[in-house]
Amino acid sequence: IILSGMILKYTLLQGGLRVSTANQDLAKRWFEEVWNQKRREAIAEMLHPDVVFHEGGIDTAGADAFYQYFDRMHASFSDFHVTVHDALEAGDKVCVRWSCSMRHTGDGLGFPPTGKIVEPTGISIMRIAEGQLIEGWQNWDMAGVLEAIGVRSKGTNVLAVSA
Repeated sequence: IILSGMILKYTLLQGGLRVSTANQDLAKRWFEEVWNQKRREAIAEMLHPDVVFHEGGIDTAGADAFYQYFDRMHASFSDFHVTVHDALEAGDKVCVRWSCSMRHTGDGLGFPPTGKIVEPTGISIMRIAEGQLIEGWQNWDMAGVLEAIGVRSKGTNVLAVSA
């Protein structure tokens, strides 16, 4: 079905059509179980073995690379809570608009903990294949996070900050 230029998957039910939200459900589950519940086993369940993440011009391939990122973030921040505000599904992709609250309590990024709560926002686009996340594009306010914890001054280049 094409609706306003978007291709939607559907399931024929008794007496009508139902738009499939399976990929959208997986994307929401990702944020809830991986980030809010810190379930490492959920990463293996939901990541395709050939996953590739794109963030800030850097491509990272494979689940092992994601585990390193996950561990580094949790070594830096505690009290994670991600709120999904919108999730839009088109074809094999889901676009998620989210916000997060987390406290800077560790030195996993190479900076001493400040105890400050930071609240970045972001948008993630996830491509789903075979019921798993196979590709993701991430855009979130890491520069604002670094500024809030005092390791980057407003207006400076985030790439100049060494981790």
